[in-house]
Amino acid sequence: MLQPLSASRWNFAAAAHLLNRAGFGGPPVEIEKLAALGPDGAVSFLLDYEKIPDATSNPEWAKPDPERMRQIREVNQHGTPEEKKKLQQAEQQLQRQHIMELRGWWLNRMARGPRPLQEKMVLFWHGHFATSVEKVRSAYYMWRQNELFRRLATGNWQQLLLDAGKDPAMLVWLDQAQSNKQHPNENFAREVMELFALGEGHYTEKDIAEGARALTGWSLERSDEKFVYRPFIHDNGEKTFLGRTGNLDGDDVIAQIVAQPQAARFITAKLWNYFAGQYPNDELNTALAAVFRANGNNFKPFLRVMFRSEEFYSASVVRNQVKSPVQWLVGSVRVLECELPPTLISWGMTRQLGQDLFAPPNVKGWDGGVTWITTNTLLTRYNDAESLVQGTLPPLAAGDFARKAGGGGGEKVMKALQRVRMGGVEVEKILTPEERADKASIVASLERRLLQAPLKGEQEQALREFLDSKTRLNNADILTAIRLMMSTPAYQVT
Repeated sequence: MLQPLSASRWNFAAAAHLLNRAGFGGPPVEIEKLAALGPDGAVSFLLDYEKIPDATSNPEWAKPDPERMRQIREVNQHGTPEEKKKLQQAEQQLQRQHIMELRGWWLNRMARGPRPLQEKMVLFWHGHFATSVEKVRSAYYMWRQNELFRRLATGNWQQLLLDAGKDPAMLVWLDQAQSNKQHPNENFAREVMELFALGEGHYTEKDIAEGARALTGWSLERSDEKFVYRPFIHDNGEKTFLGRTGNLDGDDVIAQIVAQPQAARFITAKLWNYFAGQYPNDELNTALAAVFRANGNNFKPFLRVMFRSEEFYSASVVRNQVKSPVQWLVGSVRVLECELPPTLISWGMTRQLGQDLFAPPNVKGWDGGVTWITTNTLLTRYNDAESLVQGTLPPLAAGDFARKAGGGGGEKVMKALQRVRMGGVEVEKILTPEERADKASIVASLERRLLQAPLKGEQEQALREFLDSKTRLNNADILTAIRLMMSTPAYQVT
């Protein structure tokens, strides 16, 4: 079990599978480079991303602003009702603007950044520690959490749980900042076991209550916008948590959780599902957890074994995963070698498809898998494919944009959309003159680029009938062929 894939089985298709799952896919030239590296080299190229410089700059506002926080506190404490209302409206507008910028900043990192696996892991942790700006209401806190996931993307399990728990966004999201020895809040104590590290059935209600007592003292200094430990609100009494007794604190809670054998099984199963598209059976999960434990609960060596394993390239895993909305959009931009749509449009696309970055639906995050596909979202994917290929605006609802993006009504948003320019696909960039001159070559080249597999049955027949109906193909016809291929069920999986 988990034997390395033999070099003889390493080819273009295997390299494409790795890039699709450990990143967001890419054009044939990127896949060919990975294929040339061999399995060890390809995995190392993606996984050892620290060796690759990343010059991405942070958003200008992504830093603490104690003076602004002081002014907010001053108005809230001493301002008139009118001043408070004006401040609240201005702050809401500012946060809406910043969170929209943050969505565009992250999507661009995924689409154009030099470290695809790092960003794929950030996306996993965002869904795992599902935290929403709808409650946090601070773009800076959301950016800071995003950077935490980036910094510890393939790091240590205990350190990640500890830092995520002390993160300002999480302190607000699960109300830990309000917890104290008189009234311990149980939200984080419950969710860190149920959703983050153990799963249901591996703790008791008593563990939740005792864990909440131990976690008191973890708080938020709002003026400095950072975690602070307040010993005077910590419960110094004896607690018993998951079998350990003493004057436990929050660090002890996290350490005791990670010490449970279930903690490894829980997170390795989730990671296998995220990258392989299905949960592992008991035998495979036991092997995965053993690798994780043997490597000190560190994710990088675990991922190296996983991405090299024969099981990861099995027929049941390859091309069995429904693309998430973000994977669909970012992957489409990468394989088509076109521009990422402007932030407002990209946000509208992913949100209508069911994945609103920085606003997961609940504490469990997105269900994923086949739930991404409904009659409505499938039609939306087809419409969005046309928008990406042709460079036209998608049929988005202005009222919905106005409500969610903070615009001043549907008319204002529509005027803003009219100024938006979409790039579209350049046929000459993705197909050679020889490929464009031959219908069979067009189909083969597009299959290699978009699917890394041949179309089958009615899907192939429909595309060939369309091309055969054209006496002489022009670029517009080829763009239509691309759109048709992107509108097949085969394109919705990876």
